[in-house]
Amino acid sequence: AILPVREFEPGKYLVMATKNGLVKKTELTEYSNPRATGIIALTIVEGDALVSVALTDGQQDLLLSTFKGKAIRFSETKVRPIGRTAMGVRGIALGKNDYVIDMNVVHNEFTILTVTEKGYGKRSPVDLYRIQGRGGKGIINIKCTPKRGNVVGVLQVSDTDDVLMITSAGKIIRMGVSTIRVISRNTQGMALQWLSDDDKVVAVARVLESEDEEV
Repeated sequence: AILPVREFEPGKYLVMATKNGLVKKTELTEYSNPRATGIIALTIVEGDALVSVALTDGQQDLLLSTFKGKAIRFSETKVRPIGRTAMGVRGIALGKNDYVIDMNVVHNEFTILTVTEKGYGKRSPVDLYRIQGRGGKGIINIKCTPKRGNVVGVLQVSDTDDVLMITSAGKIIRMGVSTIRVISRNTQGMALQWLSDDDKVVAVARVLESEDEEV
């Protein structure tokens, strides 16, 4: 991850999420003296991987989203700051064959955009994702079916944003967020782009209008 860190000031934290549902929070000042060869930021066991990193003030809500369409929102105050080389704590209890695909720091002025492999998606208000205890099973973010596929991206977006969808066939589709309906959380979503049977969405990105803008 590339984060716009200007100062290693006290009171700032790096929060990391892994594929297997672990979350780790470390004071930003612990990364203030990097070596030319790099320093350990997180201990990862075999079969796990880092999927998301965020810069926070220690008081935010975090939203973990999974491949099978689950999500959990919890306060980062429930994640105790630990050292650089530690592994982290359980953020979400995952079901069979499920894994975390993204972590968002919740901003109430945005909506949550979820996109699936077969080009379906929807936006839902942030307040539909109630705060839960860290380490639970979460709630349904989107209903995944064989026709719609599993989740490939979960983003926070506003009505004025554009998003890019990249497919396995090398296509890039750009669309305005305002064209995507805001609907309930526990739904299947709408078709955002029709794809051939042998093609699928592999990545989703929000288009930033300026270098200083971030979510």
